[in-house]
Amino acid sequence: MSDAITYRSEIRIEPVVDKRGRAAFVDCGRAFSDRLDNFVPQIRSEQIELVDPAKNPFFGHARVQLFIATRASQPVGRISAHIDELALAMPADQGFGPGTGFFGYFDAEDEGVAHALLATAEAWLVQQGMHRVVGPISLSIWEEPGLLVSGQGHPPMIMMGHHPAHYAGWIEAAGFVRAKTLYTYDLDITRGFNPLIQRIIKSGQRNERINVRRVDKSRWDDEVAIILAILNDAWSDNWGFVPFSPAEVAYAGKKLRPIIHEELNMIAEVDGRPVAFMLTFPDVNDALGKIRGKLFPFGWITMLRWLRHPKGAGMRVPLMGVLKELHNSRMASQLAFMMIEEIRQQATGKFQSTRGELGWVLEDNQGMVAIADTIASEVNREYAIYERSLG
Repeated sequence: MSDAITYRSEIRIEPVVDKRGRAAFVDCGRAFSDRLDNFVPQIRSEQIELVDPAKNPFFGHARVQLFIATRASQPVGRISAHIDELALAMPADQGFGPGTGFFGYFDAEDEGVAHALLATAEAWLVQQGMHRVVGPISLSIWEEPGLLVSGQGHPPMIMMGHHPAHYAGWIEAAGFVRAKTLYTYDLDITRGFNPLIQRIIKSGQRNERINVRRVDKSRWDDEVAIILAILNDAWSDNWGFVPFSPAEVAYAGKKLRPIIHEELNMIAEVDGRPVAFMLTFPDVNDALGKIRGKLFPFGWITMLRWLRHPKGAGMRVPLMGVLKELHNSRMASQLAFMMIEEIRQQATGKFQSTRGELGWVLEDNQGMVAIADTIASEVNREYAIYERSLG
C-alpha cells in the first residue's frame, strides 16, 4: 500500500507513522467530539497513551494502523485498522476468530469521507490476510466497543463512547450489517429493591457458606488477580470475549487503582473460595466535565479532591462475573443481588449518589438482562457492533 491514498481527488488519507501523527490522530477525534451535545472531554495525555505502542500493552498482541483523512490539508476524519492475535485465536462462533480484523476510532466529516476511511481500513486488513472486519472497537473489546446508536440525549459514563446518530447510516450504507447490540441500563439507586429480592438477599446473608466482602486495596495485586481469574472464566463463552494478557492485567490494575473505593467493589466467596465479583466505578466524567478534560493549570486540584471523595457521582458497574460452574443457578443470581445491594447502600450512604448504570450488557446475555429487569433498571443507551465480509 502506498504511503498516501487519494479518493475522489479531494480526500487524502495517510497512515500515522510517528509520535506527532498519534497526537494529531487524537486531536482530530477531540475536535469531532467537541461538536457533540453532552460529550465529556477526556484527558488528552490519557487518550494519546492508548494509541502509543510503547505504553498500551494491547499492542503486545496486536497489529495496529491509524489513518487520518484530510481535505485541503485540514483533518476531516480518522480511523484505526487493527488485528488482535488473541481475538484470532478465539472460536469463530464466539464472534471473532481466524481472519477477523477490526476498525475503530471512527470519525468523519461526511459520508464520502466515511466511506473512504472504511475502504482504507478494509484494504489494510486484506493486505494483512483478513477476510472479515468488525467494528467499531477502539481498540480492545475491553476499552470502548460499539457505536452509540441510541442515547445521545445524556452524557456517557466513564469508559463509554459517545457518537453522533448519523454515523450508523454511513456505516450501514458502506455494506456493514449489525453483528451485536450492547445495552447500558440506568437505575435509580435511592430506591430499595422489591420484597422478593430483599428475601433472596437476606437468605444469602444467613447462609454461613456465603461471604460477600469488599476488595482490599492493601493487597491490590492479589485482588486484581482474583477478579481477572473469575472474569476470564465467567466471560469465556461470551460473544466477543478476548482474554486479558498478563501485561494488560498489570496495566489495568495500575490505571484503575485511583478510582477504586473499597466500599463499592465486592468479591463473593462460597466456602472461602472466590466465585464472583462486581466492580463499581464512580463516574469520573462528573469531574472531567467540570474541568473540560484539562488538568492544568488548576484542573488537577479538582480531580484530586474528586478522587478522594466523589460525592454525588453517578456509579457505573462495568464488570461483574460469576464462575461458569454457577451459571444458571439460583446462587449466581443471589450473589449478584447481594453484591448490588451492598454497593447500592454504600453508594447512597457514604457517597450520596442517586444514579447507577449497569453495562455494557450483550443483548443476548439472558442472565444479566434478567437481573437488570428484575431490579427495575431501564435501557438508556444502545451500541451497535457491525461486521462485513472482505474480498
